[in-house]
Amino acid sequence: MNGRDRVARAAALLQEARYAIALTGAGMSTPSGIPDFRSPETGLWEKADPMEVASIQAFQRRPNAFYGWIRPLVKTLVTAQSNAGHLALAQLESGGWLKAVITQNIDNLHQQAGSREVVELHGHLREATCIDCYRVLPTRDLLADFLASGEVPRCPACNGVIKPNVVLFGEQLPVEALNSAMDHIRRADLMLVAGSSLEVVPASHLPLRVNERAGHLIVVNLTPTYIDDVADVVIHADVAEVLPRVARACARRAAHSGAPSRTGRQRGRLDAPGAAD
Repeated sequence: MNGRDRVARAAALLQEARYAIALTGAGMSTPSGIPDFRSPETGLWEKADPMEVASIQAFQRRPNAFYGWIRPLVKTLVTAQSNAGHLALAQLESGGWLKAVITQNIDNLHQQAGSREVVELHGHLREATCIDCYRVLPTRDLLADFLASGEVPRCPACNGVIKPNVVLFGEQLPVEALNSAMDHIRRADLMLVAGSSLEVVPASHLPLRVNERAGHLIVVNLTPTYIDDVADVVIHADVAEVLPRVARACARRAAHSGAPSRTGRQRGRLDAPGAAD
């Protein structure tokens, strides 16, 4: 299939699916100017050892090293804007063709784009927790102060070191987020993988769960992934270019068929286990 045929096939699968979900990774946000982790020369791990700056053990030993490493990234994150790929996923959800986005990203760009059902497997930067007294704090003022001073954020109650609510190496995924992701996986008959190299566990195993249940897989990523060989559609290209084309193709197909919006109708149907098509 050529590129146009692949986009058309992806749109057809999304429209035929009863419960389609997306899994996104760092490549989803690189068009927004946020670097990924593994790209040659530009990846975040090209200049730093993740176990020395981004593991929970390293954070507990030397929080200043973590904050020194993450400060340039935070500067980028707080000003980043959703790209056309984020907007396309939000449009697919509003059209009823996508039920949820499971993301490995911490940048809040899916929500900024308008996606409503977003599962953040690796946490987020909206809150932080004191590692001594476990007080949870909103980060808006904390991040502004940190970016201005470069000093390690401290708890106003006990002066303990504050850790952003993001998952570092060596930490478990948030239980609520993981349970939510697995609930969507159990219901899914299609997964759209967008901007993920599928190299980080356990997120990398999620497409297999869908595939094992005879669900369809669509992969949109610049580089090959281990799941390409069993995917129904594989497009090695920029998510910000491909996903809008897929969303437009879904809208065109719906307009040509004269079918009403699937949003309300399908939610009602799918919430009833065992309901007929």
